[in-house]
Parts: sequence; structure tokens; C-alpha cells
Amino acid sequence: MKSICILRLSAIGDVCHAVAMVQRVRDQWPETAITWVIGKVEHQLIGDMPGIRFVVFDKKRGRQAYRDLKAELAQDYFDALLVMQVALRANLAAKQIRAKHKIGFDWQRSKEFHWLFTDKRIAPQRHAHVLDGFMAFADAIGVPKVDKPRWDIPISEADMAWAQAKRKELGPFIIISPAASKAERNWLPERYAAVANYLSEKGFAVVLCGGPAKLDRDSADGILQHTVAIREDLVGKTNLKQLLALLGQAELVIAPDTGPAHMATAVNTPVIGLYAHSNPRRTGPYLSQALVASVYDEIIAEQKDKPWDALPWGTRAKGPDLMARLPVALVKQRIDQWLDTGKQ
Repeated sequence: MKSICILRLSAIGDVCHAVAMVQRVRDQWPETAITWVIGKVEHQLIGDMPGIRFVVFDKKRGRQAYRDLKAELAQDYFDALLVMQVALRANLAAKQIRAKHKIGFDWQRSKEFHWLFTDKRIAPQRHAHVLDGFMAFADAIGVPKVDKPRWDIPISEADMAWAQAKRKELGPFIIISPAASKAERNWLPERYAAVANYLSEKGFAVVLCGGPAKLDRDSADGILQHTVAIREDLVGKTNLKQLLALLGQAELVIAPDTGPAHMATAVNTPVIGLYAHSNPRRTGPYLSQALVASVYDEIIAEQKDKPWDALPWGTRAKGPDLMARLPVALVKQRIDQWLDTGKQ
């Protein structure tokens, strides 16, 4: 194809998964012109990827955002538009883009009238990780397969130097990124603190990271109240590029289902993912499935009277306190597993 348009607006973790698919297209079809319609915050992380034209969709502009998008792409007619998000906002954005074919998700995943805005669908998949689901869009347009995903998100010399200086200052360090976007997905602060103490006893410096939101700050403050093992608190003190660089210098990341966990995967840092509400086989750190600490299987079996593999893919467990079911002992076990297997 001469030109394709990617439509994936948000969120950070899903955009990291999409990068692997876009990288596959770029590697296998270097002559294809790629345009990516993306959210404003997500653009801050990947907007300098070479060989890709980015068009920022700012949802805060309301209806004007759709008019801006239509005007920006008025002269474009793509061979294919890959509608890689089922949210109504993304579907309405797809309506503003002209393409020979508009490819969306299969019927099972086609929500919020997604099917109305597409004329072709990717092949259905059973028990596919989100990243593999995105790879199916490349399959649908005939891009040759690759053995393993690759991420190539640029990091400036200044941001890399800053992160390397932190590593030199701290020595081997492990990042705890405690806050997800929804409070129910967050672990208890006293349990993070217990893990921080355990890591400190093992000889690692422990660093807290996260975004500028109040939930991130409150989560960090809760941990700090229960331990003195935190060597540095960087919550709200880094931009996305600095955070990406720092994640790449860390030995290990511990986090719930949140953007930094998937950013860490993109820079090949192992992740211990903490899960209770969603199936980590679908949304867990892609390269660190063996390190996931999860109570999802037992909770979903209790709630649905069926094992996870007998339920519709993506079924979520419900309840505000499910993360309290995740014991410190299981996370310590994953830390020991990581150490015993040569930190892989």
C-alpha cells in the first residue's frame, strides 16, 4: 500500500502496544507513507518517531476537534484506515478520514457502533493479548509477519543522560509505579511499602514514579507513610520522555495495569504486573507474562461460576476492593523468581 492511516488516540499503554504494530509496518513496508491520528498526551511520548506523520486529536476541543481533523486530512485519501479503537470518540474521528477501506475490529470486539464506521474487519482471535489484536490489523492489510515485536521510541540525548546519571547516583534500582488511572486497580500502600522494604533488603534502591495526577500523588504519599526504604520520589517530577528513559535504566518495574508498565516493556525492562480486575493474559506486560502477580483467575471464577477460559474474552471482575486479595507474599515470590532466573 502507498499510504495508510492509523487511528489510535489513547491511552499510553495501548499506544505502546500500537507502536509495535506500526514498527512492523515501517520495517516491512518502508516505502509506505504512515499517518497516525493520536491523542495530545500520547503524542508527547511517541510524536518524534521517525518516518511517521502525526496528526494530534485534542479531545478537549470538543466538536471542533473533529472539524480540525477533517480539515487537516482534507487532501488525503488513504489506501487503508486502521480503526484501532472502538470508543465512540474514535469512531466519530474515523468518519472524518477518507480511505479506500476502513478496517476495524472483528464482530466480537465491535462495540459502540464500531461496525458502522468500518467496511472490513480483522480476523477474530481467541485469547489474544491486546498487542496481538493490534498485530491483526497488519495481517489484514498483508504486512509480512515478524518473529517478535520491536519498539523504537526515540529518547533524546539529554533525557538519556539524565536517566543514566540517576542510575549512577542510585546504583541498581527498581521502580514502583503504584497508581493506575482508576483507584480500584491500585494496590494497598502498606503492601507496596512492604515490597519496598524487601527490595531494599536485597540491595536495590527503590524509586517511586508516576504522573502529576492527584491519585498518583496520594498513592505515593500513602507508601511513604509506611516505609523509609524509598530512595527517591519522582512522582509528578518527570515528563513522559524522561520517565521512558528512566524505565529503561531500571532493573525491574512493579506496577498495576498502568501506562508505565507497558512503557517499561517497550524499553525491554521486565515488569511484575499486579492484577485482580482484568485478565493479565490480555492486558499484562507483554514480555513479562511469567512475572505477573495475579488473583484474577480465582476472583473471576467466584464471580461467574466459570473459569476465565470459558467466559467471553476480556471479561472483567467487579468490585472496588479486589486488589486487597493480592498478597505481599505472591509479589515477593515473583521478585525471587526474577532474581533466580537471571533477572529475565
